[in-house]
Amino acid sequence: MTDLKHIRNFSIIAHIDHGKSTLADRLIQLCGALSERELKDQMLDTMDIERERGITIKAQTVRLMYKAKDGETYQLNLMDTPGHVDFAYEVSRSLAACEGSLLVVDASQGVEAQTLANVYQAIDNNHEIIPVLNKVDLPAADPDRVKEQIEDVIGLDTSDALLVSAKTGKGVPEVLEALIHRLPPPKGDKTAPLKALLVDSWYDAYLGVIILVRIVDGLMKPGMKIKMMSTGSVYPIDQVGVFTPKRENLSALHPGEVGFFTAGIKAVSDCNIGDTITEDKRPTTDPLPGFKPSVPVVFCGLFPADAADFEHLRESLGKLRLNDASFMFEPESSAALGFGFRCGFLGLLHLEIIQERLEREFNLDLVTTAPSVVYKLYMTNGEMLELHNPADMPDVVRIAKMEEPWIKATILVPDEYLGSVLTLCTERRGVQLDLTYVGNRAMVVYRLPLNEVVFDFYDRLKSVSRGYASFDYQMDGYEEGQLVKLSILVNGDPVDALSTIVHRSHAESRGRALCERLKTLIPRQLFKIAIQASIGAKVIARETISALRKDVTAKCYGGDITRKRKLLEKQKAGKKRMRQIGNVEIPQSAFLAALKMGED
Repeated sequence: MTDLKHIRNFSIIAHIDHGKSTLADRLIQLCGALSERELKDQMLDTMDIERERGITIKAQTVRLMYKAKDGETYQLNLMDTPGHVDFAYEVSRSLAACEGSLLVVDASQGVEAQTLANVYQAIDNNHEIIPVLNKVDLPAADPDRVKEQIEDVIGLDTSDALLVSAKTGKGVPEVLEALIHRLPPPKGDKTAPLKALLVDSWYDAYLGVIILVRIVDGLMKPGMKIKMMSTGSVYPIDQVGVFTPKRENLSALHPGEVGFFTAGIKAVSDCNIGDTITEDKRPTTDPLPGFKPSVPVVFCGLFPADAADFEHLRESLGKLRLNDASFMFEPESSAALGFGFRCGFLGLLHLEIIQERLEREFNLDLVTTAPSVVYKLYMTNGEMLELHNPADMPDVVRIAKMEEPWIKATILVPDEYLGSVLTLCTERRGVQLDLTYVGNRAMVVYRLPLNEVVFDFYDRLKSVSRGYASFDYQMDGYEEGQLVKLSILVNGDPVDALSTIVHRSHAESRGRALCERLKTLIPRQLFKIAIQASIGAKVIARETISALRKDVTAKCYGGDITRKRKLLEKQKAGKKRMRQIGNVEIPQSAFLAALKMGED
């Protein structure tokens, strides 16, 4: 067992693409945790989807043994965290299990929006923070300017910031020495009753549920009976161990250590992230504070393309929920799409990743409805309802007022793109709160309605700033708005999967664009199809798909015109009857393409 004063628990935090995962690779390499043959780039990004997109989605943990210059051997527990705002919940969980952080900042790009958000989370967790300037080997690197930025914007002392290049390995040994000398060791008492924090969990086809824990007090060893404090369920432990990054079984986990255990847990509902785990015979009296539960901000419906897959979708969502506690789901049904689930996410990228993971890891074929946010409806009888799905909106006469969620967004952008970013925010009904300069970059703070951001704000921001703007937001309460429900009717029938809630000023343009888009997507039938956008009973836009015409007079050659006319009249009557009883099947691809509609 390693003595407490020889243990260091730390996480690596940074903005997207500032080199967290590459730095983690170098640390693993220097500590000799893997042979040269086993090493590959982005060692800790284990999911295919992470490697393809080049982003970290799940926080990963590794135990490294490091022999310091003073001759002592130290145990380093490293957590590599994601950088995207949509995975901020992963970051908060990792930070709660550590005592210190390495703040990685790109020496050419400087402080970005997500750098700030993650640093504030680390400060909230009382972390000791070591600033690390990465990519100093790039020609555009300017470490002095970036140090100044860190002092101005974050207020951290950078006199002893480390200059490294994670790619070439320059300066990385100094990082290891700094971890040992500048971060505090964990506290803990191995004689006290077991107290462990449940940091993460995931499903393994062979072992059932694997749980990642940080031991605060006491020991955890195989054969011990443990109790989950929030649910009260009791399990005997099968095995305990750590990741080095390979899975390695141990005889026990001691205070201050981060490791995993399996206990034959079958029920997904028994694992609550942030729960306290204790010994059944000798329980601890007070549970750990845990994490604040995450609040989903974007909702959409997930439906199986084949209705027979509904149960499989339910199980798959349960297993994924185990691995990602920040999304919620509940059953719902739709007239157009059958049975499915209403799911809540932390953002659009989060939604995309969950959808892709369901399709890849569980072989599901899914249809998603338009993303929407949670509105508050104040009814005329005094009650307040939360509206997750636009299709469930009650009659307008019964609603006294509607409130929509607003966010406070921080955007960092180079000076030359500032104008187009301000225009974009104003178009989205934004209210400017603050504009300051850090070197040649502007930091803009805006209040924006969340439903304007959810749709395609991030993509538009990247395109107007050529990819240089960075964006981070937090929720900022609810406010009354002039909101209306925009319904789409195909052949007179409402399509609930396409109904959305929009601001009155944008309703007509959005409705017209949707109708035009659907006209190109819905295949032609033997009868005329009307596509309409309406607010209540008022139709605000219409497009018509003309009928396919079959030449019924082909068999008439020569002869009297009345024969041809008779056939055409018969066809006309048939089309009229078809239009009354005809059913228009909207293909799945048309749903997705209509929902992806940007500001084209």
